[in-house]
Order: sequence, then C-alpha cells, then structure tokens
Amino acid sequence: MGLWLAFALVAPQAALAGGVTGGAAAKAAASTKSRKAKAPKRSRTKAAKPVEAAPLLLPPQSEPASRMIAWIAAEHDNAGLPYVVIDKQAASLLLFSGKGEFLGQAPVLLGVGVGDDSSPGVGAKDLADIGPAERTTPAGRFVSKFGRAFGHQRVIWVDYANSVAIHAVITTHKSEHRVDRLLSPTPDDNRISFGCINVGTKFYTRTLTPLFQKKGGIVYILPDTKSLDDVFPRVRLLPYVSAAVGS
Repeated sequence: MGLWLAFALVAPQAALAGGVTGGAAAKAAASTKSRKAKAPKRSRTKAAKPVEAAPLLLPPQSEPASRMIAWIAAEHDNAGLPYVVIDKQAASLLLFSGKGEFLGQAPVLLGVGVGDDSSPGVGAKDLADIGPAERTTPAGRFVSKFGRAFGHQRVIWVDYANSVAIHAVITTHKSEHRVDRLLSPTPDDNRISFGCINVGTKFYTRTLTPLFQKKGGIVYILPDTKSLDDVFPRVRLLPYVSAAVGS
C-alpha cells in the first residue's frame, strides 16, 4: 500500500515535469522556426552581360580612298589580316580589322618630300645625308610587321629596305612641333618626317599596335603625284568585281 501510494504521488509530478519540459522545447522549436521564417533571403545578383560597342561608321573619304577601300573589301586583298589605308593628300590613316570592319581614323605626319617613290639607296644613308627631296613616303601595297628600329624602338615596318615605318609621333626636336602638326585641322603642315608615318601615341599604342603585333598586316599608301590606277592597276577592275559580287 505504501509503495503504491509513493508511486501514485511521484507519477503525476514526473508527468507534470515532462509536460513542462516538452512545452518549453516546443516553444523553443517554434521560436527557431519563426526566426528562420523571418530571415531575409539573400538575393543573387546576376552578372551583367557585356554591352557590345556599336560599329564605327566610316566618314566620307576622298574619291581615291573610297575606291581603294571598296576594292580591298570586294577582292579580300588583305587576306584576313588587319590593314590600314593611308591617304597622303589628306594626311589621314584609316584602320580596318581583318574582317574589313572600320576601327578608326587618325591624322598622320608624312615625309617632307612630295613623291611616290623612294630614292634609290635611301635606306642605307644616315639621316643627315638624306636631302629634303629624298624624304618621301612611298605609295603602294606593303606587307608590314613589327620589328626593331634604331634605339631598340618597336615599329611597324612598312618598307624595311628603305627605312619606312609607322611609329608613334617623335617629339625629340621640339622646334618641329610634330604634335601640333598632328592636331592642326589642315593637312598642309603634316609633311615633316624623313619618310616614316607618324601617328598619335595613344592611337598607336592602344588601337594600332594590338592588331599588328601578332601577325602584322597590310598597309596601303595612296599616291599624291601619280594616279591611283598607276600605283594600283587592279583597282580599275572594281566595277566588274563589284558586279560579280552583287550577282
């Protein structure tokens, strides 16, 4: 009887204690769930897709330059390489990708001598021995590549035998005002070099160099005394080539 009574007294207390403990656990679990439910979700930011730059539009050019550009595109004469078209009369350089996409235009400085041919043996002379009339920028089609020049400077060799290259504008002789000549609105004062083609440093390093430094490219230099057809006879076939492409 005593044992039964003791059990009867203890059992309700244990049940009460278990109920209290279970209730606390249930409340804690509910509170945890509530906190989890209220926790804000982290938003995943999607990476922005790169915006493709709109293609540049080729500005109006001289009649010889327009014919030359059209012929190169129709004949694929650049053979998949990047190329430039230099209009000497306009003192302008036009840059194209290997696919023929127009990439930019820049003013240039040219040889002080007017003419479309290099003087024989001019490439072997010291600069001091080259007369003004010999300081010409030759016209024609040139397969060009990067290489070393005097002073370990890297240049785009146009005509290595005659020491004609494209490079960043030289500012060694301040009296020549080469940068000012590049920035002037007229091509009349852009004849100052020994025959090389000078371009602005920013355009040369950031735009021209990346295209030509691996495989080189093609440089087309238009004449300033001869006719375009004399220097590039195949351009005469442009009407027929264009008709064949359009048919």
